Amino acid sequence: MPDSPAAARNALEFRWIGRIRYADGLAMQETLVAERQAGRIPDTVLLLEHEPVYTIGRTRDRASLGEPERLPHPVVETNRGGQATWHGPGQLVGYPIIDLQPRGRDLHHYLRALEQAQIDFLKDCGIPDAGRREGLTGVWIGDRKIASIGVGVRRWVTMHGFALNIGSDLAGFDAIVPCGIAGVAMTSLSRESGTEWTVEAAAMAIRPMLSAALGSLGRNEDPH
Repeated sequence: MPDSPAAARNALEFRWIGRIRYADGLAMQETLVAERQAGRIPDTVLLLEHEPVYTIGRTRDRASLGEPERLPHPVVETNRGGQATWHGPGQLVGYPIIDLQPRGRDLHHYLRALEQAQIDFLKDCGIPDAGRREGLTGVWIGDRKIASIGVGVRRWVTMHGFALNIGSDLAGFDAIVPCGIAGVAMTSLSRESGTEWTVEAAAMAIRPMLSAALGSLGRNEDPH
């Protein structure tokens, strides 16, 4: 029996990549975006972690980097939105390569879906206070930030995505102003749960939440 149009629209392919350099992840996204635009691949979510790097999005304001020449890791300017952040071992990065045209063409809805998937995952991990803060993109536990989001879109195909802190070592954030939010305290799944998680285990466990939240796109279901 053929798949229904709705089933085809909601199908996601997940790929666990492991640890790679940021430049390699960006090149992989560029290739997959072109393939998705041409209809050669289904909607695909890359799950991975990066070698240590600082990135900053499309902005003239670089104050969130502090003094770039003193940073302990390389700085990469990239084509996502948002201020400076750190990527490195112990952080789960998700890059959805998704065609939003059949999924509602609504960036606001898409951002909320990425947040909702991570909120649902964290609650499933025993962190009931995971949620949003008004006016701020990302996922928070009280006043502590656990996940950041910065996306790019080309002809309605998405790239970049989310970074969810998993491991306890968050020292990479200390040298910058994360996401340009002065005084923000960063936290992680391992710190909040009291159990040391691996990035690969988190990548496997979050898949159903990503499928459910991204599957709501285009169905007039607001993931809050």
